[in-house]
Amino acid sequence: MNLQPTLRGALVTLEPTVAGDWCALFAAAADPEIWAQHPASDRWKEPVFRAYFDDALASGGSLTIRDRASGEVIGASRYANHDLQRDEIEIGWTFLARRFWGGPVNAEVKRLMLDHILAEVHAAVFVVGAENLRSRRAMEKIGGVVEQGRTQRGDGSRMDRHVFYRIAREHGAAAA
Repeated sequence: MNLQPTLRGALVTLEPTVAGDWCALFAAAADPEIWAQHPASDRWKEPVFRAYFDDALASGGSLTIRDRASGEVIGASRYANHDLQRDEIEIGWTFLARRFWGGPVNAEVKRLMLDHILAEVHAAVFVVGAENLRSRRAMEKIGGVVEQGRTQRGDGSRMDRHVFYRIAREHGAAAA
C-alpha cells in the first residue's frame, strides 16, 4: 500500500513530504489562527511544529499540499494507523493556510486522499478534537459519519477528547 503517492487535482498537488519541505511548511503553519481550535493550539510555534514535522517524516505517510497554480506549499496531511482488523486507515494531521479555508481546497485534498486509499482499505477514519468545530463541520461537509463512543485509534492509543468520523468505500467523499 503506497502511503506517499503523488496525487493531482484541479486545485492542488499532494506529494510525499521530504526534509526540504520544512521552511515552506513552517511558513504555512506559523499562523496561530490555524491552530486556535485544535488540541495542539500552540503548533504555530517553531519547536512544537518541529515535533509535528519530524513525526510526519517518520510516519511514512505524510503528504505536502501545494497550490497547483503557483506551486506554493499551502499545508499538509497524512495517512497513518492502518488497522487491519477494522480494514481502515486514518487520514489526519491536516492543516491549510488560512487563505484556502472555506473554499473547495480541503474537499479536494480529502477526495484525492480518499479515492487513493479506499482502493486499498474499506474505510478511512478521521480523528478530530471534540472542540474543533471548524474541522468537525468540514468532516460533515465531505460525508464523514460520527462513530459514537469510539475513543481508540488503529494504533491502540486512546483519544478521549476527540470525535471519530468514518467514510466507507461504498459512500466515498461527498462533493464539496
